[in-house]
Amino acid sequence: MAREFEVQNAEEFEKLIKSKDFRVYEALVSTVLKNLKSKKRHHHALSIISTDEDAVYDITIDKQDFHHTLEESLIAYEEQEKYEKCAEIKRAMDWLEKKKAEKAVSSIVESLAT
Repeated sequence: MAREFEVQNAEEFEKLIKSKDFRVYEALVSTVLKNLKSKKRHHHALSIISTDEDAVYDITIDKQDFHHTLEESLIAYEEQEKYEKCAEIKRAMDWLEKKKAEKAVSSIVESLAT
């Protein structure tokens, strides 16, 4: 389930992102880790509820951005000294790199076979 954040307006959400609020990283990492093996391309990570605008903004992560998202989040987790989660993030990054390499090799083999 996606994490919900209530803000007054888009400007407040922008401040939340620019301040690198750790809760955002937690939501992103949680979404990626839960969906590593998913076949879906896009995964809902955050819902931003804007009270002044009476609107909800849904933030998704493209599966192709999983590695980058984890890489960026790892820095935040290191700063928070959440080392057990850092190890979990690193294992997930390694797994994604392995899958990418396997896919590349498979693609090369297929192209050679034709």
